[in-house]
Amino acid sequence: MTISLNKISFFFIIFFGFILFFNSLSNLDYNKKSVVNNTGKRDFDKQDPNIITSESNKSQTKTLLNENSIDNQLKELKKIVISVKKGQTFSKILDNFKFSENKFEIINAINKEFNLKNLGVNQKIAFFNDENNITKKITLELDYKTILLIDLSTNIKITKKELNTLSSTESKEYLITNSLYADGIANYIPNEILMKLIQLFSFDLDFQRDIKKNTIVSISYEITTVENKNNYYFGDIEYARIEINNNNLEYFKFLTDDGFIDYFNREGKNVKKSILKTPLDGAKISSNFGMRKHPISGFNKMHKGIDFAAPIGTPIYAGGNGIIEFVGNNGGYGKYIRIRHNNDYKTAYAHLSSFKKGISKGVRVNQGEIIGYVGSTGRSTGPHLHYEIIYQNEQINPLKLKLPSGKVLKGTELKKFEKNYKIILANHLNNLFE
Repeated sequence: MTISLNKISFFFIIFFGFILFFNSLSNLDYNKKSVVNNTGKRDFDKQDPNIITSESNKSQTKTLLNENSIDNQLKELKKIVISVKKGQTFSKILDNFKFSENKFEIINAINKEFNLKNLGVNQKIAFFNDENNITKKITLELDYKTILLIDLSTNIKITKKELNTLSSTESKEYLITNSLYADGIANYIPNEILMKLIQLFSFDLDFQRDIKKNTIVSISYEITTVENKNNYYFGDIEYARIEINNNNLEYFKFLTDDGFIDYFNREGKNVKKSILKTPLDGAKISSNFGMRKHPISGFNKMHKGIDFAAPIGTPIYAGGNGIIEFVGNNGGYGKYIRIRHNNDYKTAYAHLSSFKKGISKGVRVNQGEIIGYVGSTGRSTGPHLHYEIIYQNEQINPLKLKLPSGKVLKGTELKKFEKNYKIILANHLNNLFE
């Protein structure tokens, strides 16, 4: 009986062992089918959980790399900001960092995108160093919203990046109790906007005689903020009105069909005269147009312009809208600029100490825009501006010139302006009273 029971137990062990074996074999076959479908391709809806995790990680990594923007990369590095000093070159700035073998390679690469000779005083350059104090990236501020990114991680790679900006319009209105400027500052209007306002109305007003107590000033101007910067940047005046004794002087910004930003009243008449008789502030005439004894040669010679005595560095304004025809050294004229205007007129500016950054041949300028600074270069006995107005290639006396009126809008351009100024005025009033 004992033997019989042992045989029976052995039999059952063998029997259940076979059942477990065939069951495992069946499950293995099922899993194999779930991973490979009948076309021989992987079935991602039923695949092994480990395979899903692996592919998912690849996808997530790719997404993270895409989201890892330039800004995020820069945040991981130590930032050192350099403000360019007078007389400082980019090469000298690089000497403060660990550049030896590839220094001139970096300079040559940047020069293809931006001429480093044009580095300006206080222009910002940022160096981004890793934990070993090795510079991996450099950013060069081209203007308030554009940077040049120099990536040194592997090969030298240069990218021009436009920073994100947000523009809005600020509107103010105030009564003059002291002066246009002082009361403007008291009402929190930026200094540079007030200077533009004074320049805009200088064609129509004598600010010492015409401005009286309780004169109303109303103005709208652009404000731009830039990502990762705390300060504001002020753009153009959009709308300006000065009301004196019910005399309403009102101007609206408008981009003309020939590409100039200018200001017009509701009738489409330009605020500006075609050419300024005096292209700088606070200067006195030191030599008139006509025959004179030349102060250097001692001979009598025709003086074909007007000389305005002014300190070195005094800003010089473009006499009218036009295109820079010549900029550079011009013999006895020294540093010299000539502008071609949209008629038979040209204006010339001589003996400058320097040109404003960005002024070059072919550049379009607006009347009143700074183009250079008073100096004493060329054949000159002291700091002054020699100013010429040229009509049909002949110099004429600026002080006796009967200036033609500025542009008057007509036809489709006038219709476009009328639509535009109504929008500007509505926005201005909305900002004032919201």
